[in-house]
Amino acid sequence: MARLSGKKAIITGAASGIGRATATLFAREGAAVVVVDLAPEVTATADEINAAGGKAIAMQADAGEDDAIHDVVARTISEFGTVDVAYANAGIVGPVGPVFEQKAEDWLNLLRVNLVSGFLMLKHAGKHMANQGRGSIVLTASVAGLRANAGPLAYSASKAGVINMAQTASHDFLGTGVRVNAICPGLIETGMTRPTFEGARERGSEHKIGQLNPLQRGGQPNEIANMALFLASDEASYVNGQAIPVDGGLSSSLPFVPGGRRQR
Repeated sequence: MARLSGKKAIITGAASGIGRATATLFAREGAAVVVVDLAPEVTATADEINAAGGKAIAMQADAGEDDAIHDVVARTISEFGTVDVAYANAGIVGPVGPVFEQKAEDWLNLLRVNLVSGFLMLKHAGKHMANQGRGSIVLTASVAGLRANAGPLAYSASKAGVINMAQTASHDFLGTGVRVNAICPGLIETGMTRPTFEGARERGSEHKIGQLNPLQRGGQPNEIANMALFLASDEASYVNGQAIPVDGGLSSSLPFVPGGRRQR
């Protein structure tokens, strides 16, 4: 039986990568989905789902704008009758380079997209879910929000905020039946990380991708989508307020030199 049969879901950042993989998986598992992205390619995600016999509506919108997410939630309710699952996945890398050269306006935009977008989903989708007495809200954080050196400063700070928001918001929904959790991806091959993967392939060092985690490989979007599916489903009915790494084991260890120790 489909794990999301009859459920209605919203997924932001759904034009590519993790968002697109999650949208197509949710649809295959029985959910009707509203896919959202600022990029026009979000229509291709909906087209793929509908062509495969699923139900999808595409909305080109900015996940960090209050009115936009209000309208996304309102349309989902209008078209599908309710919202059972909301996955706030939209995100950007933001400013990189020396901290002394970064601009405050770039930080503010990063926080708007990576952090405030999750708050807006809690605010608008969460209110509807609380009123109906059930729902699952999933946020995309990162292992970069857990410890240093997994991402640039601004990006890492924003994702640490997402982790805390998932933990804290789960208590804001006390007694409502609404669950809030975050996923902390490791190094996943998406548009955001494409330069890392393509650069390694060009140099002939692809085998070094993910070398610091015990699986010694990078991840794929579908591996994050599978965790999102679990958290969205009734199988995770007692999972709440958690930030779950999906990183090949990277965050389980202190730094070490690959190959420097072997215990069998």
